[in-house]
Amino acid sequence: MSISPELTAAIALLQQKSCVTTPVRESAAERETLRQNLRLACQAADWENIGICADNVAVATTTVQQYLRGLGYDAAIAIDPGEWGDRPVYLKFNTQKMSHYLDDYVGQYRGVLVALQSPEPELAGTYGHFPLDLFAG
Repeated sequence: MSISPELTAAIALLQQKSCVTTPVRESAAERETLRQNLRLACQAADWENIGICADNVAVATTTVQQYLRGLGYDAAIAIDPGEWGDRPVYLKFNTQKMSHYLDDYVGQYRGVLVALQSPEPELAGTYGHFPLDLFAG
């Protein structure tokens, strides 16, 4: 089974935006194109792992909820920020199990990784870091 030309183009854009060492400020139109292509790729995947590197658990929780809504999931996540304090965290959300994992994060980057799970090798892979606020508002 092969993927459509539209999906191939979406994956190419996601790859182009991945592993960028210096975050780029995109225009509103570029951000919308990125959102549309990420949605298309996620719809084609079996499921995703969404990994968030954030300054604190409140930002991570808000970000994962925005991404889940933006990608069409009706899920809520509740994490008590009190036990984590105001320190950097890594939050990983698995859309197949609708569960999460949270840990301390010592890296400098802040953003979102999306790992698409699919038997299609052209689709499967990890893309990002994407902006924390890509699906805000």
